[in-house]
Amino acid sequence: MDWDSLFFNTAALIAGVFVLDYGADKFIDHTVIVGHRLGISPTLIALLTAGAEYEELAVVVAAILQGHTPLALGNVMGSTISNILGAFSLGLLCHSDGSPFDSSAKIYSVLQFFVTTIFIILAYFQQLNKVTGGLLIALFALYIISIGFAIYRGISEPPQLSDSESDDESVNVCDEETPGQSARQSASEASPLLGDTNTPQELMSASADKGKRPPRPLYHHILQLIFGLLALSLSGYILAHSAGTIADSLNLSGTVFGLTVIAFVTTLPEKLIAMLSGIRGQGGIIVATTAGSNIFLLTLCVGIVAVAGSPLDQSDTFVLFDLVTVWVSSLSLLAVVFLGPHRMAGLVLLAAYVVFLVMEFTVYRR
Repeated sequence: MDWDSLFFNTAALIAGVFVLDYGADKFIDHTVIVGHRLGISPTLIALLTAGAEYEELAVVVAAILQGHTPLALGNVMGSTISNILGAFSLGLLCHSDGSPFDSSAKIYSVLQFFVTTIFIILAYFQQLNKVTGGLLIALFALYIISIGFAIYRGISEPPQLSDSESDDESVNVCDEETPGQSARQSASEASPLLGDTNTPQELMSASADKGKRPPRPLYHHILQLIFGLLALSLSGYILAHSAGTIADSLNLSGTVFGLTVIAFVTTLPEKLIAMLSGIRGQGGIIVATTAGSNIFLLTLCVGIVAVAGSPLDQSDTFVLFDLVTVWVSSLSLLAVVFLGPHRMAGLVLLAAYVVFLVMEFTVYRR
């Protein structure tokens, strides 16, 4: 074993995780701000940011370009499992009030279960090709269009939490309200969708700060958005390249490494969001973020992998255990949402995630 190569690529992997988080934070936050400035509905922006796995997409594209298709597909499947057994379970453990989930959360959970079932059928019968990949991408586009239309008609409400938070500056969402109303509706410009989580005193202070310091020009946020996109691309290259080398050094398959290590580190923001949402009693946000992330992964990301058409090494691909775990995880989310949140359910799901990781590194090393 080349220890120097192993240590170097491990350090590169850790650095890539930090670049990934930084890039995702910049890209998502400034996309929201640009949307506000251009007059796009904040609710529609929320759907495009909350639960959207841009960091996973960057890793998938980079892995495909470097010829690591098993790593890309393993990362997608591992992330869907980690979102439910890891992030959602932590949200349940932190969800103290135990209030039932609303109808919107149930709709999200049913939709993600439907999408997961389609993916399982296609993967089991080895039908992930350019045609089915195109259909999955079209399904993702239809999902975005239909939810946007539903929001426009006032039928549904989106998740009110973005994938990242920062403390850059403040922006007043409504300019023509009275001072009290303006304070209640002000939001952080770095993460405007989190504005309603502050106390009235904090909102009044943010409004006062806004009066002292004018918001930054639009081109600043556009440049930050582009910079975040470049950071995402760089992190995807670093993670895919270093992960492939580490897997080879440890005699692990790219699928296993993507299912476990890469999936775990790239879903750390979702785990943090789930915990914060649970502490604040926002159960619907936990479900919407988890379900939305999995829909994004199993339609757009899997569709891109299938359309790329890179041949899979049959000795380094997913096994039935992986597919069963993905489907059972999705079914577990659906059951918890309809039966109601409980900390014991969160504990069981978290224990199942630990068992899954152990099984992948021992029985299913491939």
